[in-house]
Amino acid sequence: MGRQKLRVGLLINDYNVPLWEYKLVEKIMMSDHSEIVLVVRKKVGSNNKKEGKLKTLWKVRKNLLYLMHGKLESKLFKPSPNAFKNNDLRGLLSSPEIVVAPKETKFSDIVNPDDIDQIKEKNIDVFIRFGFRILRGDILNCAKYGVWSYHHGDNDVNRGGPPGVWEVYENWPTTGAVLQILTEDLDGGLTLDKTYASTESISINRNKNNYYWSASSLMLRNLKNLHKKGGDLFMREVMDKNNVPMMYYNRLFVAPKNKETLVSLIRIYLGILKGHIQRLFFFNQWVLMYNFEKKNQLSKSFFRFKRINPPKDRFWADPFVLERNAKHYIFFEELIYKNGRGNISVIELDEKGNYSEPQLVLEKEYHLSYPFIIEDKGDLWMIPETAENNQIELYKCEEFPLKWNLEKVLLENVVAVDSTILLHNGVYWLFCNVRENEGASTSNELFLYYADSLVTSKWTAHTQNPIVSDVRYSRPAGKIFEYNGNLIRPSQNCAKHYGHGMQLQLIKTLTKENYQEVNLQSIYPNWSKDIQSTHTLNHSGKLTVIDALIKRRK
Repeated sequence: MGRQKLRVGLLINDYNVPLWEYKLVEKIMMSDHSEIVLVVRKKVGSNNKKEGKLKTLWKVRKNLLYLMHGKLESKLFKPSPNAFKNNDLRGLLSSPEIVVAPKETKFSDIVNPDDIDQIKEKNIDVFIRFGFRILRGDILNCAKYGVWSYHHGDNDVNRGGPPGVWEVYENWPTTGAVLQILTEDLDGGLTLDKTYASTESISINRNKNNYYWSASSLMLRNLKNLHKKGGDLFMREVMDKNNVPMMYYNRLFVAPKNKETLVSLIRIYLGILKGHIQRLFFFNQWVLMYNFEKKNQLSKSFFRFKRINPPKDRFWADPFVLERNAKHYIFFEELIYKNGRGNISVIELDEKGNYSEPQLVLEKEYHLSYPFIIEDKGDLWMIPETAENNQIELYKCEEFPLKWNLEKVLLENVVAVDSTILLHNGVYWLFCNVRENEGASTSNELFLYYADSLVTSKWTAHTQNPIVSDVRYSRPAGKIFEYNGNLIRPSQNCAKHYGHGMQLQLIKTLTKENYQEVNLQSIYPNWSKDIQSTHTLNHSGKLTVIDALIKRRK
């Protein structure tokens, strides 16, 4: 007999909540592991008097430019779906409600003892904090496994607020989010989970929207793990994760002052202007780069690589190389700008640098890219990226190199990019980045699946999914390869912007129960001044190929 569902309580100020909270509650209620059995709502004080406009303006005078910028952003940048659009939870919930009027100190809420007794009678496993201010006192002990709360910022480097602002104003490459179990120590909550998204460099609204949607998955995953593992094992793992001190070395962030906002906005909008001017004379284009080694080894010095430039009306990216009959074939994404949709093409390349005209390999009514190639049991297979079709598709080569037919849909109803297969210890491992929430980026989280054969739709999700939740390391960047007995996973670093650089990840543990990798090296596009990005690395025989985003004159 399975475990009973977790009894979850909500701590709210109002039933009108942002869409990301609404969707999270909806998913919890639809899950097979948790149910919402109680709502604790904070009573709004009856003596709150509205202040006059002049008095309000006087209070916020030091932050007025920041507030005005927020108003401007709400007009200029309207992300969809909007994580902060209000939705009424009463359309979802039928749970009993306890209304409390906590004692309020300057920053904190302390629930009174009579309400605490009433709440404890409900035997809550986990409270989710969506409202209230800083919680103090016995409310923190009213749920068996504590009060779970988001801190929308990387609390190792950013404590305080407002969320998602300083990352944009100070041009940080990533924006983090943390799920914690609250404790009396304001800065000493127990970390349950973390995630890192790329910072949207010019818009606070878009930045917040992206990483709030990404972080919303943390809650559901940890509730599922708590239910699956049981409280004792789950809490032991939480304590193990929090058994080392983490020193905080930055200031406590507060709302930006007028001067801070002005300096940041000048930098942001000068950057936008510079970009517009550059686009008058230049455009960015993905090109292919290659190098041959005499001893069938990986080429490791990118400044030696030669370029294959496409015509100016298109780009070539995501190269995968295959050696057959002493010839080298490069399969890649070809995107013609006026069409706006990627196809898969192939060229033949010899060691003198001569290459054939590209030939179309695969074209669909949806976008194709990242043509992962694998040979298995005498046959040749391709898994192009088909996220726009909400599935992962496997194609069989019927006539090399141009004829490929759809053989099997590996995974359905999934927005997955850059699928990469590794056959290791008799098991087929499928690595791919998955976007669980609309509005989040596909570059943030790496998922892992496994099966006993390649041509199957029965793939099992790894218990640690997502195995990486960090935009700096997650997204695949090419075929996993063996080097001196080590498994190396190339990954993209999308922190600065999509596909900015690459990482080499050493896979230390790969089993059906555990996955562990560590970063070996960061690769940045520094070997030529006109190169902006590089995000794919593949090797076969004597040939190593990469791609590069170059700045090219119109």
